[in-house]
Amino acid sequence: MSRGVCVSSDQQSEETNGSAANAPDRKPIVPQSASEALRPEPGTPPPLPKRRSRRARSQIVVFANFMLSLVVLVVLAAAAAVYFGKLAFNEPGPSDVTTNYVVKSGTGIVEIADGLERRNIISDARVFKYGVQAYGHQGDMKAGEYEIKAHASMREIMDLLRSGKSLLRSLTIPEGLTVEQIFQRVREDEVLVGDLPAIMPSEGSLFANTMRFSRGTTREELIKKMQVDQKKLVEDIWERRDPKTPLKTIEEFVTLASIVEKETGKADERPRVAAVFINRLNKRMRLQSDPTIIYGLFGGKGKPSDRPILKSDLEKPTPYNTYTINGLPPGPIANPGRDALEAVAHPSQTKDLYFVADGTGGHVFAETLEEHNDNVKRWREVEKNRLDEAAKAATGDKNASPDADNGN
Repeated sequence: MSRGVCVSSDQQSEETNGSAANAPDRKPIVPQSASEALRPEPGTPPPLPKRRSRRARSQIVVFANFMLSLVVLVVLAAAAAVYFGKLAFNEPGPSDVTTNYVVKSGTGIVEIADGLERRNIISDARVFKYGVQAYGHQGDMKAGEYEIKAHASMREIMDLLRSGKSLLRSLTIPEGLTVEQIFQRVREDEVLVGDLPAIMPSEGSLFANTMRFSRGTTREELIKKMQVDQKKLVEDIWERRDPKTPLKTIEEFVTLASIVEKETGKADERPRVAAVFINRLNKRMRLQSDPTIIYGLFGGKGKPSDRPILKSDLEKPTPYNTYTINGLPPGPIANPGRDALEAVAHPSQTKDLYFVADGTGGHVFAETLEEHNDNVKRWREVEKNRLDEAAKAATGDKNASPDADNGN
């Protein structure tokens, strides 16, 4: 049985009146049962959640946010890669020694980078490749042999390979060699590559000098360069020749220069030797040059060192034997150098018609046959004494002089 709460009518009336007096706007109290009075009153409901906008819920916006974040990450990663790659590209290399490195013709940047890494000249082929590409120089690498200093950075190596300042090798071609003899020297050089031209160029057309070239140069390229250089040299000197020269063509000019080249090894004598031959041509005398006999007999191979010129050789008819033909031979007998060409273009002004060796490496000159015969006699005496002294030295003759023993 439930209990109730009894309130008298007078008391209720007073409370009601008092409450009404204090709060005129308050609602009247409605009588409740005991169960209703004990039932808890509902609290203040929580606020309703705000509804997300349709734009925020859009998949396009979500994807855009993802892509923006991804781009930011990629940019940061790329910036870090560039920064550290640049540091590696400019830092000292791993090699402790100076190294020669060969870049072959047609080699690409990937092969160059891999080769440098294999030789421990650079630390990372990819950094070198991308670094060169970043500078836009991947197509600027030049073939050649390069000297790369110890601890050279990739940047320094890139600049070196771009510059083309490769190591240069040299091959000396003495003046007076024939084309066949020059071919032999070029063939024997181990730095050059490839075959010689199938057809030999004409005698006198190759430049006689010290040729400079980089490793990997072909033999054919070197021969072509010698031809170009000789042609330029000959044409330049021919244009400046003495107008009184009896030589009518550039071929005659080179032919006479080759004879002068073979007659003397002394540069200061060549203009005088050239004058003798030009004087003889003007007088329609035969040149009578021993080197032309040798070329007529042995050609481009040259005379064997142990084979003397015999008296009978003077009379052997060949197209080059100037003892038996009039005027110049049909072509050069060797490849003349600058000094011989200049001597023929600007000969000494003399009346000399003869010269003979003086036994000291030079020659004595004469205007008349009588003077020449006297010079020949003296030369034969000098030559006889030299041979006698050499024989005594070879046999150990006790009467041989000390000077002879010493070769003086």
